[in-house]
Amino acid sequence: MMTDLNYPAIASFILFIIATLFITAYAARRTRSRKDFYVAGNTIGGIQNGIAISGDYMSAASFLGLVGLFFMAGYDTIFFIVNLILSWVVVLFLIAEKLRNLGSYTFADAVSVRLQARPIRILAAVVTLAVAVPYLLAQMVAAGGLFESLFGLSYTQGVVAVGVLMTVYVTFGGMIATTWVQIIKAALLVGGGTILAIGVLVTFDFNVGRLAGLAVETHPRGLAIMQPGLLYRDIVSVVSLSLAFIGGTAGLPHVLMRFFTVPDGVQARRSAAWAMGIISYFQFVVVFIGLGAIVLLTGNPEFTSGGLALRGGSNMAAVHLSQIIGGNIFMGFICAVAFATILAVVSGLMLSAAATISHDLYAGVIRKEDCSDAEELRVSRLTVVLLSLTGISLAILFKGQNVAVLATLPLVIAASANFPILFLFMYWKGFTTRGALYGGYTGLLLAVCLIILGPTVWVNVLGHERPLFPYAFPTLFSMGACFLLAWLFSITDKSPRAAAEASAFAEQVRRSQMGIR
Repeated sequence: MMTDLNYPAIASFILFIIATLFITAYAARRTRSRKDFYVAGNTIGGIQNGIAISGDYMSAASFLGLVGLFFMAGYDTIFFIVNLILSWVVVLFLIAEKLRNLGSYTFADAVSVRLQARPIRILAAVVTLAVAVPYLLAQMVAAGGLFESLFGLSYTQGVVAVGVLMTVYVTFGGMIATTWVQIIKAALLVGGGTILAIGVLVTFDFNVGRLAGLAVETHPRGLAIMQPGLLYRDIVSVVSLSLAFIGGTAGLPHVLMRFFTVPDGVQARRSAAWAMGIISYFQFVVVFIGLGAIVLLTGNPEFTSGGLALRGGSNMAAVHLSQIIGGNIFMGFICAVAFATILAVVSGLMLSAAATISHDLYAGVIRKEDCSDAEELRVSRLTVVLLSLTGISLAILFKGQNVAVLATLPLVIAASANFPILFLFMYWKGFTTRGALYGGYTGLLLAVCLIILGPTVWVNVLGHERPLFPYAFPTLFSMGACFLLAWLFSITDKSPRAAAEASAFAEQVRRSQMGIR
């Protein structure tokens, strides 16, 4: 397939790095305050922010993972695609505008408008780190593996390179640099995916029926790839998967943080609408790429060891397909896009984690708001460096681990802790701090424990014969527990503070409607 070094991939990657480093240098001159660092001074337009959100949200799993999943299982991948789209409907109509009108920098800022700030900030910080660390680890493990497979460099060199680059982007450029890295990445990803899909359609004379028919004839599972059931055969798994995507998207800290970068709630809603449109379009493109991968790669001796056994694993389906469609040069471009995807996502993750430590924990809890902009910025930048070193170390330690395992945990945690709290805070007058704490911590702990005891970790990672918990996605149970306990401990809270929080709901609604923060 290639020599040790993929020169087109290296050239494309270097061009991307040069462009983004110039952007970082420009952004560094404009980043003078914590408002600039965290939310780009609220100066990002709705359309720009929507493109950046799509770039932030469409991770390597959205591209390499979904194409590989479609190659292996066909129709059931539609569950992922539909849920990705539905998740943005929830964000668009229920979350984006209200969140922007209530918060300043983080999820905890918004919820602290009515609830007790200190314990809420601690909970938000714990959940944010529980989401960010495994998500960051998944992206860096993927980056190391891609370097190792395609660039002739070692896994460790790949991990270190990504760690250093994301540290530079976030430490010096803050949200301004991160935004433009995400915009460029989104353009590259959508453009590359579109070219790849068109290449597949050209190969089959734009005859989608013929393409689908050949996929059925070629795939070892035959007609089963056009029917549900290859991945999930029970309703609990399907519902839990849906809840993980829908609630998880609306609760991911690095996605929520992006809605504070725009001037007002109207622009926040416009951001969500543009993000939903771009992400929906890309999922549509993935279907054609997946069908092409089935027809052109299955049993191909140049790329497989027979049947569906792709060289490099199923996540390499899009990369192998790109070589068939456009040769080494196009494959090099797709590889560079994959790295751009990883860099953009880890930059957003790193910024949200730094914000929650410096703004929510250090400034809000330890210093009790008695903290200057300069001091908070120093803590943010130090946090970025420390988190980067932690991510590099963990990624080297977890070499070879299943990336899907690492990427599952953040969505489930966000859906099980952040989303119920945010939803109840916005729409229920009786929600109290006590309900938020009992519900949030229960959802977090239950999500982590059930994933460990389920088939994804207990069987696939730890090697036990049977899981102690039968479902890969525990969201139905962990999110349900969070909602239940948040409701129960709120209605039974008869303290004066709970009464004050209930009476403050009307003011919260007024602030939300008028955009007063």
